[in-house]
Amino acid sequence: MAIPKPARSISPLARYENIHEHDASLVGDGLHVGIVMSRFNQDIGEGLLSACTTELKRLGVAENSITLASVPGALEIPLALQTMAGSGRFDALIALGAVIRGETYHFEVVANDSCRALMEVQLRSGVPIANGILTCEDDDQALVRMHQKGSDCAQVAVEMTNLLHAIRENS
Repeated sequence: MAIPKPARSISPLARYENIHEHDASLVGDGLHVGIVMSRFNQDIGEGLLSACTTELKRLGVAENSITLASVPGALEIPLALQTMAGSGRFDALIALGAVIRGETYHFEVVANDSCRALMEVQLRSGVPIANGILTCEDDDQALVRMHQKGSDCAQVAVEMTNLLHAIRENS
């Protein structure tokens, strides 16, 4: 089945006549994307991954330009992302996983620290990271959200890569 190509860019109405505005571009041709997925709550992770890779391919990212690393849990995702970012091989990175609330404070620790660490890696490396680590009250919430979130992460990764390239070219 052929995957339809996305529109070249998403053009909002011009806000100002004399101010340059970068258009959002969802063209993934030629991009290399790294994905780190947590194996904890694996069924949800696999759902996120399926939606994410399907959308990356639809946006034009070649299947052989997608690299997947799996890690035990959400707290291990940032270190793998940091290593991938430092390799210089990836235009964008994606974090996938699910943290489901339990009966202890551990949920808050994992949810907050994994998110904080993703932001640190992104800001230090300059490589965009799409955060697809779901933080949900229960499995049902995660199951409902996983496909849309996986797809959204693919779009964010491609759009942010294109935006950063455009900003660098015009600087």
